[in-house]
Amino acid sequence: MQLSIIKIGGNIIDDEARLATFLDAFAAVPGKKILVHGGGKLATKVAEGLGIRQQLVDGRRITDAETLRVVTMVYAGTINKNIVAQLQARGCAAIGLTGADGNAILSHRRVHPSIDYGFVGDVDQVNTPLLTSLLLQDKTIVFAPITHDGKGQLLNTNADTIAQELARALSTGFSVSLVYSFEKSGVLLNADDESTVIGRINPAEYEDLKARKVIFAGMIPKLDNAFAALRSGVGRVIIGRAEELSLLLAGQSGTTILP
Repeated sequence: MQLSIIKIGGNIIDDEARLATFLDAFAAVPGKKILVHGGGKLATKVAEGLGIRQQLVDGRRITDAETLRVVTMVYAGTINKNIVAQLQARGCAAIGLTGADGNAILSHRRVHPSIDYGFVGDVDQVNTPLLTSLLLQDKTIVFAPITHDGKGQLLNTNADTIAQELARALSTGFSVSLVYSFEKSGVLLNADDESTVIGRINPAEYEDLKARKVIFAGMIPKLDNAFAALRSGVGRVIIGRAEELSLLLAGQSGTTILP
């Protein structure tokens, strides 16, 4: 049984017209599907408006207690419910979840030898039976990137990672296509030139491009998760432009990630 897991980037979420175009395409995707959203730019804007300083390390947010409150409000509240409502209007029986809902995604607070990421969660377990049950009821699941530790603590978790972990866990029962969709045409040799999209990329090429700083910042966790998904049994992973979703799923656009 085919399952499409699609992650949508924050730049699309921030643009009302582009988000509407994407949701039209997403609603038309046949079969079982899950949408995972970020929303980093809106969260940053709200946090800065409240005087809460934001820090990023290699594209990953440092999440102190105040920032956790902001991202929970923005991700699990405003963004998630807006997307769910818009999908309902397009005929999708959508249900919005965080990792805490139904114990969907269990995480632990990140341990790092030199960086304190604060309330950032790394995924331990996905509740595959719960999600499978919802999918078999023809529910379209919309995931906000908030998880929990099972002890009452919410944790901010990278949305690209959540998409990868969902794809990995659900690949035991479904044929999974994982799509990272955002504002760019794919992985680019020149970040300012859309014509330089790389059609296919393997692990060795990725390491070389990363070493030469061609790939940097937020693209690093995206590609790290893409390769991890393939190593974990996910059928295919594609990165590309959100408005070209149907072409991405057909393998006619974007960057295909090779094992």
